[in-house]
Amino acid sequence: MILVCLGDSITARTEGHDHPLLTKKLQGKLSGNWEVINAGVPGDNTFDALERIEKDVLIHNPDFVTVLLGANDAAFHKMVQLQDYKSNLMKIVAAITPKKMILISPAPVDERLQHARTNAVLKEYSEVVHAVSVTTGSHYVDLFSSMSALHNLTEILRGTRNDGLHFGELGYEHLSHEVSKKLLVLTRKSLR
Repeated sequence: MILVCLGDSITARTEGHDHPLLTKKLQGKLSGNWEVINAGVPGDNTFDALERIEKDVLIHNPDFVTVLLGANDAAFHKMVQLQDYKSNLMKIVAAITPKKMILISPAPVDERLQHARTNAVLKEYSEVVHAVSVTTGSHYVDLFSSMSALHNLTEILRGTRNDGLHFGELGYEHLSHEVSKKLLVLTRKSLR
């Protein structure tokens, strides 16, 4: 099985490891014969991801694709309007197909450290991701809500950059748990 993780720096970050930490954590959690391909590019928004979908995602003929985009779309200094964000996500789903797609809402931030994004705005972008998943029939992971509910959120959001946005080991542990849990359900369904 091939999983491609499409996203921005949150997907791509190594946090001091040899390979992106999300890829490493997912490979550790997914049992069986999984190849996890990281297609995260720091700074990307949904417009950028759309431009590279053929060469970074479709060329691998994936069984599943995670899409975690929105942190840059929601940044005040380079904001992509909600309607454009929604339209771009719809195009990404159409290119990949809903049954292969796992849309992941943006994560919350630690607002004491992060000054280019707020949780109120990120929640709006998360709601768009959910709406796109419902409209298209794509699979969905509500990372925003699941992380916001954690009692140790500030600790989870602390990565090597300590900027309130790029999380470290604990954040990737949570994200990879949520994604692998979803994939386990989906692969069990497909085996029936």
